[in-house]
Amino acid sequence: MVFVAITAVGLTEALRRATSEDEIWCGSDAISEAEYAQMERPGFTRFNYSLAGMELDDGAIATVAEHHPGQTIWVEAEPRS
Repeated sequence: MVFVAITAVGLTEALRRATSEDEIWCGSDAISEAEYAQMERPGFTRFNYSLAGMELDDGAIATVAEHHPGQTIWVEAEPRS
């Protein structure tokens, strides 16, 4: 399975729920570049841009799907105000 985290809270949840076989992707606002560089988790990828406000058909999801064909992709839903 592939998790896509948008926020820091979502990333924390994805890291908690993911197994060692799962992949995790996140946007730049979910984790800083410095924190990401210190992560020692295989299968963890950080976009260099924010995923806030993204739609399911945005390029980010297409990129994830291209790298993980046929896998289920779970995307964090942002709370609506």
